Amino acid sequence: MKRWKLKPQDRDLQEILCKELDILPVTAQLLVNRGLVERDKASSFLRPDLSLLHDPFSMKEMDRAVERVLKAICAGEKIAIWGDYDVDGTTATALLHTFFKEIGVDAVCYIPDRRKEGYGLNIEAIKGLGASGVTLVVTVDCGSSDSEQIAFAASIGMEFIVTDHHEMKAGRPSAYALLNPKQEGCGYPFKGLAGVGVAFCFARGMRTRMRDAGMLKDNGPNLKRHLDLVAIGTVADMVPLVDENRVIVSYGLKELDKTVKPGLRALMEVCGIRQGKVDSSSVAFQLAPRINAAGRLAHASAALKLMVTDDESEARRLARDLDSENIARQTLEAQTLEKALAMLEGVSLDRGIVLFSEEWHPGVIGIVASRLVERFARPVVMIAIDGGVGKGSARGIRSFDILSGLIRCSGLLERFGGHKAAAGLTVRKDNLAAFKDEFIRYINGVLTDEDLAHEIDLDAEVSLTDVDARLISEIEGLAPFGVSNREPLLCLTGAHIGSTEIVGAKHLKFTVKQDGLTRSAIGFGLAGMHPMNGAGFSIAFSPYMDEWQGSRFLKLRIKDVRPGA
Repeated sequence: MKRWKLKPQDRDLQEILCKELDILPVTAQLLVNRGLVERDKASSFLRPDLSLLHDPFSMKEMDRAVERVLKAICAGEKIAIWGDYDVDGTTATALLHTFFKEIGVDAVCYIPDRRKEGYGLNIEAIKGLGASGVTLVVTVDCGSSDSEQIAFAASIGMEFIVTDHHEMKAGRPSAYALLNPKQEGCGYPFKGLAGVGVAFCFARGMRTRMRDAGMLKDNGPNLKRHLDLVAIGTVADMVPLVDENRVIVSYGLKELDKTVKPGLRALMEVCGIRQGKVDSSSVAFQLAPRINAAGRLAHASAALKLMVTDDESEARRLARDLDSENIARQTLEAQTLEKALAMLEGVSLDRGIVLFSEEWHPGVIGIVASRLVERFARPVVMIAIDGGVGKGSARGIRSFDILSGLIRCSGLLERFGGHKAAAGLTVRKDNLAAFKDEFIRYINGVLTDEDLAHEIDLDAEVSLTDVDARLISEIEGLAPFGVSNREPLLCLTGAHIGSTEIVGAKHLKFTVKQDGLTRSAIGFGLAGMHPMNGAGFSIAFSPYMDEWQGSRFLKLRIKDVRPGA
């Protein structure tokens, strides 16, 4: 049984915020739960504005990076953009490619092959770019840990500007400039940007200096129009949707809803996303997986082409291709998950899980690792072996920094990097057993059974009479939802459940009654709770408005149900 935790309720702060912001007590408590107890901060959160974006030149080495690019432009140097193959990396690459194109610079793009080259920079590709005449490379979503590769580039006359957001290891790479809000001494106020967010900040810095120098016509590119790309990458990379990210995604979703980019329009059409219905969930669960599918099973260049093409027919073709790749990815993911679960069947689990196989595709192991974390509430490392090398994806839990576990075992790894929630690694096959032993030993020593408990955080206890259209409207004002700003979860006690019905094989449909009111409810993935019936149930849920044939109906999205209080 999952452990429910109700946030402490502060009636005094509720009353103050209700009066100052003209909101309901439940909404006031939702703000309190997010640490927004001052009127100005709460008001800014409810009304995100582009004026709240931070000064790009407060990021360490921004001046130096911008000056180097402007020098390259004036001198006619050949510039390359090196991106990662995930959604964050491809949207960041598309953003800078589009920005450079709009200022009259034909920058080339390079995204490595996930299977053949892996994450980050590699010397062979750097040689190829150098041979083609590239003298300046701008990385996006990678590069902070690639000291050896950047040093090699310098030896053949190439310079690098690194834009990245991953945790910094000891030592700074010898790049000409490094833009990473997590580097030591960086005064940028917000450290939670995705890679595409750092790239957007860089574009803002370049545009400012070019305006000052009179290098742009009509004030240059309208970067607000490209927040559609920034929003997709930010949501997909699961960075905190607070502070600057909240502003970026709030505006970016609006831009996405009216985007003029043929590729994004075609992709939304393939996904069945209707105009006016774009939200963080549709990005996370519909758009992002299809963009990611290219880099997982084939090559991410298809996703990049989709995002930068001006050709409507090419956009439709690429969108259909990505949709097909995503279907293939889902099949491969299901097969991999089945094999992973079979490996764990009948095994006494440690407080962490490490699995490896020569049968697995490296493009889906990260997703499967996340599925295992959801199921077992443990840190998970999955490694796909190819020849003598294993390439792995690691996923953490709320109480454990997965990167710290890899640092602990760094002597057994060829390379690794990432952040608290997710990381990647490369390990030689003959070190796999030793790595597993060391990693599990460390986790068993630092985690307790309490750390591994499935928890459900409840924002407030309500009655069904509290849940009305106004409350849902105010909850919608807290969106976009995601990491560090999850969709509010409320609870009812003493509720009556009508007979349950399984729909779509996995889901549970029923009615909830309390205080003379009846509401329809749906529990996604909760078919295993069937059958239920009777009074005295506690229900964890999120309310929402469902639209059908032009009418709106208030419904409950169920997270969990338990008998008793």
